[in-house]
Amino acid sequence: MAKLYFNYSTMNAGKTTLLLQASYNYQERGMHTVALIAAFDDRAGRGRISSRIGLSAEATPFEGTDDLFAIVEDLNKEQSIACVFVDEAHFMTREHVWQLAHVVDRLGIPVMAYGLRTDFQGKLFPASQELLAIADELREVRTICHCGRKATMVVRLDSSGAVAHEGAQFEIGGNEKYVSLCRRHWEETMNGG
Repeated sequence: MAKLYFNYSTMNAGKTTLLLQASYNYQERGMHTVALIAAFDDRAGRGRISSRIGLSAEATPFEGTDDLFAIVEDLNKEQSIACVFVDEAHFMTREHVWQLAHVVDRLGIPVMAYGLRTDFQGKLFPASQELLAIADELREVRTICHCGRKATMVVRLDSSGAVAHEGAQFEIGGNEKYVSLCRRHWEETMNGG
């Protein structure tokens, strides 16, 4: 039975690596998969996802106004899809999350979404909030803070390396821009401690 999965964590936990590995496992068994990524996330090139450790794969880019159900339905008509993977799922809209739920419920195709739970200010991303509410299965991908505790929060650094306290919720970046911390060290860092 198909399900909607939300694999969430903070930055640098290996979500994309896990996505690419899971997709490869399907493909190795002769099954077709589709990877989706927000079009504006072009760090690895438009329509491409890449992990920190160098794994990468082609993906179907989507815009904020695109209907993900229609995209998957059309792709499924071309070649039967065994599973849909979404990288950086927090970049989706709430509507996108429901469109993927329809992929599961109406087309019987499992969807595995990988993304952040909260932003640099400790607020839920809209898509992550929706996924937490309606996903069939939630899976936390863990990483650690510099103190060794589980990292659950992230701070954003500005161009000078100072901690940002305001700004757009979506800002593309990696290790040069974001640091994963436990709740205690996130709060201390955000409060200048």
